[in-house]
Amino acid sequence: MSTTAVDTSLGRLIAADAGWFFSLYPDAGEGGGGFRSSYKRNRAFVAKGSAADPERAATEAGRRAGSKLRRYCAANRLNRLGTLTYAGTGCHDPKELRAHLGAFFRDLRLGLGGDPLPYAWVPEWHKTDHGLHAHFAVGRYIHRRLIKEAWGRGHVHIKLLGDLPVGSGALSEARKAAGYLSKYVSKSFTEPGSQVFGLHRYDVAQGFQPVKLALSGYSPADVLAQASDFLDGPPVTQWSSASVEDWAGAPAIWAQWGA
Repeated sequence: MSTTAVDTSLGRLIAADAGWFFSLYPDAGEGGGGFRSSYKRNRAFVAKGSAADPERAATEAGRRAGSKLRRYCAANRLNRLGTLTYAGTGCHDPKELRAHLGAFFRDLRLGLGGDPLPYAWVPEWHKTDHGLHAHFAVGRYIHRRLIKEAWGRGHVHIKLLGDLPVGSGALSEARKAAGYLSKYVSKSFTEPGSQVFGLHRYDVAQGFQPVKLALSGYSPADVLAQASDFLDGPPVTQWSSASVEDWAGAPAIWAQWGA
């Protein structure tokens, strides 16, 4: 028999080891979860690169990384997307790129007064032989001159994301920026030659990770209602594995709030 615990916020008894669980990220206006049974399968350790289906494992790893990056960008309203490109023959050393990016964001922060600055960046290989460049997102206006001075290694580009429906705000803009960055992250897991074992596939400023709120209940409607109560409104977008024919995994749900 499942043990029970009291959910003090709702004054009800819930199963502690079985039921619907939902991870809500309020600042990102997003959450996802699923059903967990009381039966817990023993998971064997699998060495990196030794998955039974490496292609599927890489795709899933890319999806998880992209989701984590999307929530970070949304929570911090990173709605301005930029690109840093090298002059001359470019850069072909992933470690060197990461060192240059570390210096860039330190100098950029100092140029803005030294206060902590949330940001995210993702490397990408040029389709030509020019090597690497980087895409990044920030959540405030920064003069292009200051970005160029902080980079000092070539060309820069920065823009506020637009072409969104009327009524869209910084959250929708940040989600669009995150969509671009997540696409580059996913490619680093699946494209030949893009794997960077031992190095971060993307990086973010420390101290700005979105807070997670753990919810639990009897049904998908139950946990979504709890999340909606917390965010003062229903989700604008939601998905359920029940809508997917031949879904092979455990029942799952996902939803977004806000605009």
